[in-house]
Amino acid sequence: MASDVLNINVGVLGHIDSGKTALAKALSTTASTAAFDKNPQSKERGITIDLGFSSFQVDFPECLRDETTANTRSLQFTLVDCPGHASLIKTIIGGAQIIDMMMLVVDVTKGMQTQTAECLVIGEITCDKMIVVLNKIDLLPAERKLSMIDKMTKKMQKTLEKTKFAEASVIPVAAKPGGPEAGEIAPVGIQDLIENLIKQAYVPYRKSAGPLLFSVDHCFSIKGQGTVMTGTVIQGSVSVNDTIEMPSLKMTKKVKSMQMFKKPVDTAIQGGRVGICVTQFDPKMLERGVVSSPGSITVTYAAVASVKKIPYFKSTCRTKAKFHISLLHDTVMAKVTFFGLAANIIKENCDNQTSDLKEKDAEDISYFDFSKEYKYQDELFPEGSRNCEEKLVQNENGFVPIQQFVLLEFERPVLVPHGALFIGSKLDSDIHANICRLAFYGYVQELFTDIKYTENGLPNLKIYKQKMKEGVVERIVNDQEVIGKSLFKKETNIQTFIGLNINLSTGESGKIDGSFGQSGKIKIYIPDGLKESTKSLLSTTKKKGKGKEELAMSAHTNVDQHVKLQLTFKRYIYDTKKRMIQL
Repeated sequence: MASDVLNINVGVLGHIDSGKTALAKALSTTASTAAFDKNPQSKERGITIDLGFSSFQVDFPECLRDETTANTRSLQFTLVDCPGHASLIKTIIGGAQIIDMMMLVVDVTKGMQTQTAECLVIGEITCDKMIVVLNKIDLLPAERKLSMIDKMTKKMQKTLEKTKFAEASVIPVAAKPGGPEAGEIAPVGIQDLIENLIKQAYVPYRKSAGPLLFSVDHCFSIKGQGTVMTGTVIQGSVSVNDTIEMPSLKMTKKVKSMQMFKKPVDTAIQGGRVGICVTQFDPKMLERGVVSSPGSITVTYAAVASVKKIPYFKSTCRTKAKFHISLLHDTVMAKVTFFGLAANIIKENCDNQTSDLKEKDAEDISYFDFSKEYKYQDELFPEGSRNCEEKLVQNENGFVPIQQFVLLEFERPVLVPHGALFIGSKLDSDIHANICRLAFYGYVQELFTDIKYTENGLPNLKIYKQKMKEGVVERIVNDQEVIGKSLFKKETNIQTFIGLNINLSTGESGKIDGSFGQSGKIKIYIPDGLKESTKSLLSTTKKKGKGKEELAMSAHTNVDQHVKLQLTFKRYIYDTKKRMIQL
């Protein structure tokens, strides 16, 4: 099975009541145990509440034939039927992370709705190919059907213009003409849809190397056989007699047998939809979760990930806020800290006369590196261009983030594979509001698996805040020393600042030499001495009671015209010693 059938996972996404399950049923020839709303709660509520899986096969198209598919006999489309209700967005996100392409199902009588838009956003994040299915065309008036389909087609094409799916096909169908009570009436447009799916099909990148990562979405027992875990191979491969681990339970089992849509197989690789049978395992212990090669996944308390803001999310993503973080089939609250690489760090990688980053440099900055320094951000900025000559998103300090990252601190331990896609959202927003709840997404790059990560892990992150203090020169002591004030409060420990460089507004540079008195004043040493013009400026004073101005060089004069002082430095936010580093 695994060698002569190429499997493509197709997500079926859309607003509630758009007819997704009916479409999956019309297309499929083989159903899994969880297909077509077999869940008792689904039947009771009359809606899809969980992922459903079904499939159909076609002859392998010759246009996909190459050396890797020389022996491939059939092309199998595995349909991942996702819920459409707003409250089940976590399940939708989990299902979307295992798809290769998607069908966005739209009720032709209603057009784009809130969850249709959210599904479109999820599709943009998780896959590169999409077909829009205009369902329920049987509900359109016969005399206006063609014109209404044409109008909705153009409307959808206009909506997709600025997305990666600008060239997506729009296929009109009636998956269940007359509705669920209409009896057995042949669906309309299904063959056209199948032909378009074949046309859009491609050979997904699959590899069997590396540790197993198996996303379990359904678990049940079969009397006399054992417990079956159904799911999708996200990474690596699994074979009969392999030992697999349920890391959340710290339990290992041996694979007794496997099936792909009711056909026995010996091996399944990345992308395969498979049922794995083990013995002496209670299915209630693992309704959903991750199965892996023994020891390959450990409990994680925090993670560093690359991150991009979703442009449709209109609120600000602020550091220290909490978001829902969805990873595979798990969603957990996490506190976020955003940080990034500044433009001046990257700009040196640009050619002198060109505005584009070299390809290798652009690739390198996408990966987090403990040896690099990153600037703390109060918020996540919208994604900008990597064009060094263009103005990117820029805050008041002139910081331009070329690549942004996020530290995710989970409220409870989670199982996170390295490289996993995550989506951050505000799921506590009003589900009836016409807003996008999906805020940002990215890929996990570093894991903190020590429960004491705040002490043993975070200090390794070189995330800094830039600090600037301003004051004035109070008076001259001599040609190479002045007294400064207004930089520090009287309770500040000035000893920690001794030796730091400080700049005068008149152009001289000096160093903090020590404290002066008890009010926060400092002594500043000027190695190259003060300019004559600076001394003149600092020497101008009005002496009270004499009725005239006098010029004098004195170690004890009061300043009439201030010379400003500026001290700039940075601090790593997780440095336990709170050290200051000069810029």
